[in-house]
Amino acid sequence: MRISGLHTTRYRYSKPVFLEPHVFRFRPRDDGAQRLLQYSLEISPAPAGRVQCLDADDNVVVHAWFEGLVSELEIRSAFSVETLRSNPFDFLIAPGSLQLPPADAPPAIAALAPYLEPPPHAVREFARGLAGAAGGRTLEFLALLNRTLYGGFRYQARDLGAAHPPAWTLHHRCGSCRDFAVLFAAAARAVGIAARFVSGYHSGEASERTSMHAWAEVYIEGGGWRGYDPAHGLAASLDHVAVAASADPQFAAPVTGSLRGVAEAAMEYALAIQAAP
Repeated sequence: MRISGLHTTRYRYSKPVFLEPHVFRFRPRDDGAQRLLQYSLEISPAPAGRVQCLDADDNVVVHAWFEGLVSELEIRSAFSVETLRSNPFDFLIAPGSLQLPPADAPPAIAALAPYLEPPPHAVREFARGLAGAAGGRTLEFLALLNRTLYGGFRYQARDLGAAHPPAWTLHHRCGSCRDFAVLFAAAARAVGIAARFVSGYHSGEASERTSMHAWAEVYIEGGGWRGYDPAHGLAASLDHVAVAASADPQFAAPVTGSLRGVAEAAMEYALAIQAAP
C-alpha cells in the first residue's frame, strides 16, 4: 500500500522567545516493513544550522539550532511510503522464544537491555495473569494482551500531554493510543519480552485522525521488531507507518526542545493522510 501524508505543526508564542536547540523526529523509517519513497522537512524560521543523523535508537532525526527571537515556529513534513508487510506473522519464531520468558541469544540480551526495564508491581501481576491464560506461549500472550487492551479498556482521545504511566492506565482502564502503547510495552517486559514505544501514522482513519498515532513493538527472535496496536486490537501491518521508536516515549516524540523567555505557547497541527493500494 502507498501512504502519503502532509503534517504541519505550528507553535505560536504570546511574546518573542529564543529557541534552544530542538530535535525533530518526522522521517518515516525505511526498513523491511516499509519503503520510504519521498520525504521533506521544512522548518520556519529557517534554523541557523541543522544536521540529520541517527539517534541512540537508530531513528533518523534532525538537530536544529536557531538565532534571534521568534514569535512562531512551524514544522512541515511531507512523506510518501510504500508499506510492505501484508502478513505481520511472516516469520519463523526461534524455538527458544516459543515459551515465556523468551531465551534470547546472549548478544541479543545485551542489546535489548534498555527495552526490558521491569514495570510496576500491578502491571507485573496483570501480565502474569494473561501469560497464564495464554499457557505461557509467547505469541498467544501477545495476541491476548492486544485483545484485552482493545476490548477491555476505553479509548479516550487525548492529543496533548505525555503518555500516562502504565499503572495509571491499568487502574483507570482507559487512555489514548500512546497510553495503551506504554501499557502494552510494560506488560510485555513483565514476562521477559523486550518492548518499545512507536510513534507514526495510521492510514485506516485517514478521514478522522488529526494527529500522529502510537503503538508498541516487541522483539521476537526470528522476526525482529514486530508491531502491536492495542488501540485497534491488531498487529501492525500495511496501515501503519512507523517514524520513531524508543524504550522511553519522550525519545520518540516528534519535537523535543525548550525555549528562553516568558510567554504563553499555543500549538496547532494539521494532518492529511492519503492511502492507495
